[in-house]
Amino acid sequence: MKGKIMKGISGFYYVHTAESGIYECKAKGIFRNRKIKPLVGDNVEFDVTDEIDKEGNITEIAARKNELIRPAVSNIDQALLIFAAADPSPDFNLLDRLFVMMKYQKIPVILCFNKADLVDKDGRGKIISIYRDCGCPVLFTSTKESFGMAELAELLKGKTSAACGPSGVGKSSIVNFLQKDVCMETGEISQKIRRGKNTTRHSQLIPVEPDAYIMDTPGFGSLYIPELSAEDLWKYYEEFLPYEPDCRFKGCSHINEPDCGIKQALAESKIHEKRYENYVSIYQELKENEKYEWR
Repeated sequence: MKGKIMKGISGFYYVHTAESGIYECKAKGIFRNRKIKPLVGDNVEFDVTDEIDKEGNITEIAARKNELIRPAVSNIDQALLIFAAADPSPDFNLLDRLFVMMKYQKIPVILCFNKADLVDKDGRGKIISIYRDCGCPVLFTSTKESFGMAELAELLKGKTSAACGPSGVGKSSIVNFLQKDVCMETGEISQKIRRGKNTTRHSQLIPVEPDAYIMDTPGFGSLYIPELSAEDLWKYYEEFLPYEPDCRFKGCSHINEPDCGIKQALAESKIHEKRYENYVSIYQELKENEKYEWR
């Protein structure tokens, strides 16, 4: 049979099939020999060993379109970065870190500011001004007032989306709202996992439509891109790209050098100061990490 891994705990993988629901599977030893570990999001083939208890063994793992390092998940179509418009106020520095992580891995991004009912038009306008040229959709939602939820659902159709963001922003409320008309019994996974639920330590795929999944992905609290150099960081800020050719020096860091096209664009308000501040902060962190790696 064929299915998709929804969750993995302690060597057990919970594979959803369109025809028969969820099977509790183990991975065959051949994967250990190949040093391949099944990941949440993997499309797999498995043999049924017990149809009554719905148990089986994974025999094949399909080629992955992508693979995230932390958390370890695969086959992500897009990242849904969820922050609150207020209560708590959005942490733009964390947002940019997550944004850079996804763009580096060539994963499209949707920015979602939830709790939009707590801010007025001017408040939403201030947030939009920061990300107006970031190169991805920016939308506001409110599960309380059903605001923006139809637009969000449309963007999620036919895709597996990784939901990332800090606690307290209404991520669970969004998932529950989107999930309310889904026929699949999502509690089936929890019923099969007799070791108890843990929503903070393990990634899990959650169906929100018959052809759409949200991957609840804990572990996105810090910048973890070991291959990214500080010198390349500017390439992941879409609004910087038109102005970099105007820099006088090749390899400009866009921080201390004179005649910098990006700093000139900043001075002319073509780049938002908050985005630039976050760039400098992340750049300095990457430089510090590089220094540490050479010790």
